[in-house]
Amino acid sequence: MKYHELDVKANPARKRVGRGIAAGQGKTAGRGTKGQKSRTGHRKMPATFMGGQKAFMQAVPKLKGFKSLATKAEVVYLDVIGTLSGDVDNFVLADKSMISSPYARVKVIMRGEITSKVNLKVQDASKSVITAIEKAGGSFEKTPIPMREKVTEEK
Repeated sequence: MKYHELDVKANPARKRVGRGIAAGQGKTAGRGTKGQKSRTGHRKMPATFMGGQKAFMQAVPKLKGFKSLATKAEVVYLDVIGTLSGDVDNFVLADKSMISSPYARVKVIMRGEITSKVNLKVQDASKSVITAIEKAGGSFEKTPIPMREKVTEEK
């Protein structure tokens, strides 16, 4: 059969069910026998209704609050950064295994003291850390999270 040979009617007449046995769809009108779906008004049940059994969404335990989709910053302490010197960024911290990945968000928190001159280039730091670094002769620069480079195939 080809596409142009199809015999398609614009508005086929709908089946009139439940009009007696002689009509072809009488008695149960194609709904089978007994049960909730054979009765009138069965479509008023919610889509999650499970036949009188507790619905799945009601059975699953709920947790308070909500789950934030924001990525948590990895924390690095100031005394740990004090062991380094020169320029310190995400890649240096990842090489020294202070953070899990150079593409993670980093925040430096105050703990201990710093004596070495460090030029810190990370995503965030507390105010006390910034003043401690500047007092030691270093500097702080807020930078965006480094993006991974796209791999392109060359032929």
